[in-house]
Amino acid sequence: MTAINGTAWRRVAGSVLVATALTAGLSACAPLVVGGAVGTGMLVATDRRTSGAQLEDQGIEMRAGTRLREAFGSSARVVVTSYNRRVLLTGEVPSETDRAQALRIVSTVDNVAEIVDELAVMASPSLTARSSDALVTARVKAAMVDARDLFANAFKVTTERGTVYLMGRVTQREADRATEVTRSIPGVQRVVRVFEIISEEELARIQPRQAPGGTAGSQ
Repeated sequence: MTAINGTAWRRVAGSVLVATALTAGLSACAPLVVGGAVGTGMLVATDRRTSGAQLEDQGIEMRAGTRLREAFGSSARVVVTSYNRRVLLTGEVPSETDRAQALRIVSTVDNVAEIVDELAVMASPSLTARSSDALVTARVKAAMVDARDLFANAFKVTTERGTVYLMGRVTQREADRATEVTRSIPGVQRVVRVFEIISEEELARIQPRQAPGGTAGSQ
């Protein structure tokens, strides 16, 4: 098993406590959930999306989540994660018919540019399995923060049944490095990349002040 130093472990433990609490709450009252976390000013400032795109992504997740909940109630668990108007659907639905319906519902949401369908037709996993996924996500995020050649805030990480989904506007170099880091994490069975690849020149234009590890550097 890969060792995690004290600082990294504190980050992992904190993330897991929050993720586990959310998982427990959602299992009781809201099986259809949306992706994304409550961000700070720093996260917004270092996000590679425009402020308008960030707001649109939040709106997409909220509207899609509401419509899916109205359609399925507690019979399905659909996780909606939007990044730069590209929507990733993960989770479980009872049948192929329900899967097709979920895709139709999300396709009618304003500002959705693309849907990446990763829904599974199967029963929802146990709380233990979902907690394990939350731990994997936390470990991946901590590893990205520790990596000296990655901007952790540029990546959105979602884990479902051991499969880690990576989203973000990144260069090919960053995509390959993030994949390498993720594959080294215990519990990761598969990595699915849902990246928007940009050039090194574009990266320099949109985020010249950011230092590795997801923090803001000086000019």
